[in-house]
Amino acid sequence: MKNVEDEKHMNSQMPVLSATGLMKSFGGVAAVNDATIAVTPGSITGLIGPNGAGKTTLFNLLSNFIHPDQGRVVFDGEPIQSLQPHEIAQRGMVRTFQVARVLSRLSVLENMLLAAQHQTGENFWNTWFAGGRIAKEEKEARDRAMDILASVGLAEKAQDYAGGLSGGQRKLLEIARALMTRPKLVLLDEPAAGVNPTLINQICDYIHYWNRQGLSFLIIEHNMDVIMSLCDRVYVLAEGSNLAVGTPSEIQTNPQVLEAYLGQ
Repeated sequence: MKNVEDEKHMNSQMPVLSATGLMKSFGGVAAVNDATIAVTPGSITGLIGPNGAGKTTLFNLLSNFIHPDQGRVVFDGEPIQSLQPHEIAQRGMVRTFQVARVLSRLSVLENMLLAAQHQTGENFWNTWFAGGRIAKEEKEARDRAMDILASVGLAEKAQDYAGGLSGGQRKLLEIARALMTRPKLVLLDEPAAGVNPTLINQICDYIHYWNRQGLSFLIIEHNMDVIMSLCDRVYVLAEGSNLAVGTPSEIQTNPQVLEAYLGQ
């Protein structure tokens, strides 16, 4: 088993995302304590640990939903800890949430179209002087949205209210909506939580498919079957700190991980 310090020697390729020395305390209690993580381009990286290990807090720090007390986050070669979450998303790193966030009173397609970026029609004055370009972009966005929905089995639900989707379908919609931004990296917070086994398998198939298209993923997940089947490398957090990092097979045979996190 390799420790976190050894990880940086394993691949000379610049990570699409790296974080070093991240610290965050709430009321004097360290939720994240000197955490380090790196995601290689084109990889699926896992992040595991028990409830309270700091996984979601780490996600919030990486995406700057909360600000670190200390540490550095670099995405696509540039530091991002001074950027707002929407600015980070515009640069190509988007995240989902443990409880899928959809706009329930809008249709599935409308949810998708809201995620389209850099639209000419976003500027009021362009609606007067660039009608042709706006119409062209709207058609392109609609076509792209329908293609993505078809890729996740939601095309037939396009005109349905998002609030009528099942929990698993909402998670698929949230992931699909993230793809509308043309990201380089997607942070998935428990994509299998509360999802029936059949749909879990479908979600895993979709993640594999998008990964083969060149998209990188960082995934928090309590379902170890999902983590072990999807991930190239897995980080383990304990009380906000790095415990171990390695391939799924290395993590499965690490005594500390088995005892502390896998219940063996």
